[in-house]
Amino acid sequence: SAAMSSTSGELNALATTTSVDFYRRLFRREASEKQQIWMSRLLTVLWGALAIGFALSASLFDNLIEMVNLLGSLFYGTILGIFVVAFFIKWIKASAVFWSAIIAELCVLAIHFGRQMDLPFFRIFDVEYLWYNVIGCVLVVVLAVLFQAFRISRDPGQP
Repeated sequence: SAAMSSTSGELNALATTTSVDFYRRLFRREASEKQQIWMSRLLTVLWGALAIGFALSASLFDNLIEMVNLLGSLFYGTILGIFVVAFFIKWIKASAVFWSAIIAELCVLAIHFGRQMDLPFFRIFDVEYLWYNVIGCVLVVVLAVLFQAFRISRDPGQP
């Protein structure tokens, strides 16, 4: 009973946050109360389905720590690269970082899914998933420096 109550609270908090931060702010500023309640219920179902999917996919891994590390490794390196550029390389503009992050994330995903498909080309990238963090971070930093140095990506108002 306590677990169900806790889960219910978590799902409702996720749905409310998503509804307020995304639905009302980005899509329907003037949504009626009835529309907001309907969207909140729909989001609760979607978050519940996502949680069930996550729980069912746990059986594909040896343990939950491995699963969490893999999912985190797919995205954390790119996020770390964005922060490294923001804190330490101040002369790089936003669009250079944005495009470098997109490309770095696509590269990390290509390496991961390429390994899963066992294609000959991707065998050169046969690295364990914990290295995805390093690869993503380094790619973001290097690509952002290159994009900004060669001004491949221009911010509005940039000469």
